[in-house]
Amino acid sequence: MTLVFSFVIGSLFSFSQSASAAPTLDVNAEAAILVDGETGKILYQKNVDMLLPPASMTKMMTEYLLLEAIKKNKISWDQKTRISDHVHKISQNRGLSNVPLRVDEQYTVRELYEAMAIYSANGATIALAELLAGSEAEFVQKMNDKAKELGMKDYHFVNSTGLNNKDLIGKHAAGDANEENMMSARSTAILAFRLINDYPEVLETASIPRKIFRDGTDDKIKMENWNWMLPDLVYGYQGVDGLKTGSTDLAGFAFTGTIKKGDTRLLSVVMKTNSYKARFDETKKLFDYGFNNFEKAQILPDNYQIKGNKTVPVVKGKEKEVKVATKEALSLVVKRGEKENYKPKFVADKKKMTKEGELTAPVKKGEVVGHVLIDYKGKGEDHGYLLDADKKGKTEVVTKDSVEKANWFILALRGVGGFFGGIWSGIVDMVKGLF
Repeated sequence: MTLVFSFVIGSLFSFSQSASAAPTLDVNAEAAILVDGETGKILYQKNVDMLLPPASMTKMMTEYLLLEAIKKNKISWDQKTRISDHVHKISQNRGLSNVPLRVDEQYTVRELYEAMAIYSANGATIALAELLAGSEAEFVQKMNDKAKELGMKDYHFVNSTGLNNKDLIGKHAAGDANEENMMSARSTAILAFRLINDYPEVLETASIPRKIFRDGTDDKIKMENWNWMLPDLVYGYQGVDGLKTGSTDLAGFAFTGTIKKGDTRLLSVVMKTNSYKARFDETKKLFDYGFNNFEKAQILPDNYQIKGNKTVPVVKGKEKEVKVATKEALSLVVKRGEKENYKPKFVADKKKMTKEGELTAPVKKGEVVGHVLIDYKGKGEDHGYLLDADKKGKTEVVTKDSVEKANWFILALRGVGGFFGGIWSGIVDMVKGLF
């Protein structure tokens, strides 16, 4: 009887331990990352700073620069361009992902963009690079410059496509003859995060499962999206609407995926898996992990006052302090059942404060005096954000009232009061010392 009782108690204790333990995830990829697509909160990471070849995931940078040029009216979707002999030769190589392009034809920016985004067409990508910068070499410089601007840390671009330079028939834009682009999983995620947030229209094209290139012409070609996780394709996963696959001999099989369910968007990167299917299997693991173990929750309402930081002292004002509160509500993707472990922390804007942490009158109502960050106080590891400098994942703290500057007479009285107050305090201290 005692043995049975011990077994039952032990089983219950074991169940309790496993139920409360943080779930583990084994992703069979050289590197991987999962983030909240709205705030950049990192939910899972593995070897995220290891430099690896991204292959055609490179094209996300080409997409970014193209969409930026469209927004700035430097080019238009209907603008037509001819292709160079180099682009023509690359596009004829059907051993690579391509739509054949002709030197005696003109193609619209939209046609080339769709071929790149849906079918990962390499010739079309180089054609866009030449249109945007005059040459692929100049475009590669823009890629590296933009990567720095976007906050990417680990990257090195030598071409616009992600191919190995050896596939560019002796006309590679930069680097050695057998070199490839390099990015870490973190930098790839930063690029994808900025792409879908700065230019969400990218998903309108990335989510197209099939399309005819140049439909209605003698050059029409059926394009099937290489992202087979789109709901209508082979490994369909409901809610997936992007983003970019990649594969070379050196890179293995890689994939940057994104999915939206309800009001939550997740973004993932897997690099160097061992098969075409594996990159989607590992991405499914990440998506399942994200939706099963995290939820979107409101951490702070708007007009929230943090305990211990409900007011900020003011000098030279009619009032000696001013109430402060959050400007907007703050919602985050948090671990399920652990909302209470996410605690607010007030961070003052030092540029607005004196060395003593005071505001100087006059103070306007609604003036930003700092922000609230959320600290995780649970037992598990917190991976932080893709971009620490990003405003997402925190909310501004503003003044609730205005404080006018006190006139010279009031300031003088306070000065006198402070002087005599100091003398009186000194006398009291001296008297205390006598006894």
